Amino acid sequence: MKLARMQTPDGIVDGRYEDGVLTTDHGEYVAGRDGDLTAPCSPSALYCVGRNFAETLDQMDYDRPDEPDFFIKPPASVIGPEQPVRYPDWTDELTYAGELVAVIDERCRDVDADDVPEVVRGYTVLNDVDALDQPGRTARKAFDTSAPLGPWIETDLDPRGIDMETEINGETRQEANTELMLFDPYEIVSFLSRRFTLRPGDAIAFGSPANPGTVAPGDTVEITYEGVGTLRNDIVDGTR
Repeated sequence: MKLARMQTPDGIVDGRYEDGVLTTDHGEYVAGRDGDLTAPCSPSALYCVGRNFAETLDQMDYDRPDEPDFFIKPPASVIGPEQPVRYPDWTDELTYAGELVAVIDERCRDVDADDVPEVVRGYTVLNDVDALDQPGRTARKAFDTSAPLGPWIETDLDPRGIDMETEINGETRQEANTELMLFDPYEIVSFLSRRFTLRPGDAIAFGSPANPGTVAPGDTVEITYEGVGTLRNDIVDGTR
């Protein structure tokens, strides 16, 4: 089942999404007519794991981590599908990263890996936008529009062993499978739950395979995870 949120003239509504129609407790909303899909959750924090694919370690000359290596993006960074990513005027090296994301369903802490499916609402897709020439992860990754999220949450999914692909203007730039992760999604959610109290709507991203290239204003980024869907966003000039 797909769960989505839609921005309407009267505010955000949420419900079950199928064939362009969002069904809520109060009626049906047609995408494009009654509103547009927005980020499928509103996280208090977006926890992002890096260095989780061996090819990324090779590309960036990183050491293999002994445990999940993570950073946090703030709620202000989150945008929805089809919303523009603004290219900041203070960077000359903006990159993308197609990542699978778990959305937490209930307040929890100290969750065993085997119990993770019980606390996860479902899975969605993130583009971890990165201003690679900036000093430090926060400066690089925690800015407005740096976390496109969507297009919906798929509740019926085993995140282990699914294919992914990222296309820039129709050209394939990333291809991988989640079985190539160094730490699988259940391990990562369990690890983070021992450090943070996770809240409903919080999002946990599991890292990206190697990222061959940058993006520029005018580019379109499409990230597809098998069984979930495609997140699509355009890059626009941030000075406009």
